[in-house]
Amino acid sequence: MVYPDRTAAGRALATALEHLRPSRPLVLGLPRGGVPVAAAVSTAIGGELDVLLVRKLGLPWQPELAMGALGESGLVVLNRDVVDHSGVSAEAFDEVERAERAELRRRQAVLRVGEPIPLARRTVVLVDDGIATGATVVAACRVARAQRPDRLVVAAPVSSPEAARRVERECDEFVCLWTPADLGGVGMAYSDFHQLSDDEVVALLR
Repeated sequence: MVYPDRTAAGRALATALEHLRPSRPLVLGLPRGGVPVAAAVSTAIGGELDVLLVRKLGLPWQPELAMGALGESGLVVLNRDVVDHSGVSAEAFDEVERAERAELRRRQAVLRVGEPIPLARRTVVLVDDGIATGATVVAACRVARAQRPDRLVVAAPVSSPEAARRVERECDEFVCLWTPADLGGVGMAYSDFHQLSDDEVVALLR
């Protein structure tokens, strides 16, 4: 299974999310690649479209392992097990948080179109173009969950089986069309997997 592009993948994904239409879901794309997928989903099933800006707080010596996540409005969600067992110092944690907060501010300035739509008491669908390790999507789930949606759904056109198992534990429903055992990278699932520009993302959100 290879998708022509992210928009085509979003249309295919929407067929598996049709049951959410009555709830008028809030569909959140993870930038940059998740936004065109989310836009296609939102067009197909209705609801509102927005972007979820989140930064994973990775261990300094193992960045892929999240010790927490940073959301907009200063929201910090800790992965207490990782923090406690890694022995990361408060100074090292603060240094990572400062760097990621600066990158989050940069992304807000470039990508945020208007104020974020509140997640509370909504059916929220987090959408990415693919999930390789699951670390960023797990961080996004925890940031979203802290804002108390009624239901949290994660949807992606493709995922590795390992990432799928990680993400399933963080949401109320996980929808994925393809979980190949040998996913070498999300790009293998697409004919067109070009690096999206900030302008392309902003145009979709507008």
